[in-house]
Amino acid sequence: MQRVRLRYTKRGRLRFTSHRDFQRAFERALRRAEVPMAYSAGFTPHPKVSYANAAPTGTGSEAEYLEIALVQRRDPEQLRALLDAYMPDGLDVVDAVEAHGSDFSDRLEASEWELRLARVEPETARAAAEAFLAAETVEVERRTKKGIRTFDARAAVLALSVTSADDAADRPGEGCCAILRLVVRHVTPAVRPDDVLSGLRATADLAPPVPAAVTRLAQGPLDEENGTVTDPFAPDRDAVPEPTGAGVSSAGTVPGDTA
Repeated sequence: MQRVRLRYTKRGRLRFTSHRDFQRAFERALRRAEVPMAYSAGFTPHPKVSYANAAPTGTGSEAEYLEIALVQRRDPEQLRALLDAYMPDGLDVVDAVEAHGSDFSDRLEASEWELRLARVEPETARAAAEAFLAAETVEVERRTKKGIRTFDARAAVLALSVTSADDAADRPGEGCCAILRLVVRHVTPAVRPDDVLSGLRATADLAPPVPAAVTRLAQGPLDEENGTVTDPFAPDRDAVPEPTGAGVSSAGTVPGDTA
């Protein structure tokens, strides 16, 4: 009867949750919130939830997406607040729209990433970024289920810039910090932030002394003219809403609310 698309985050220590860990937490929230889910057919029916391009384990994200199918209509914002109340802190449901249009995953053309390189001088990182961007190809290796695979990390990178930050507040004692902003086109095989770090090591011998703190800031349609990532929910927000009226149920309240 209705499809709803949700944006959620992975913040703080919860960035170390795997995709399967999130699935379990989310399906538990669906049950506790008594969401009227549609279920698959067969001997082992399961709730109809579609996940889109999840970030790797260990990376933070402000832009993870999923879609759920319901058998009764719900107000998307009320549903979002209800689900968010049942999710662990750090796995936050922050946006919701009623789905319109075709396969949502087709809209996720690129991602914007932030890589915080503690104990790396910004000028050193900036020189490495310039060397990476100047290269025609940057071959890197990654271990996959089928063994070691070699591919070009440079072709998918649309933008790479470096800024600096005073990192003393959240990383005391670690001194300088270079911040890389990265826009990467979604290609096959996928080019991940750690692949770009491998490319920086290959082209400019940049090797951060501590692991980079990686966060996905956005993912969605690519603005080719500006090289930026735009809001994938925009077509849903712009679509003409279906009539609701008495067909919309307001059942379900956020824990702590009273009638």
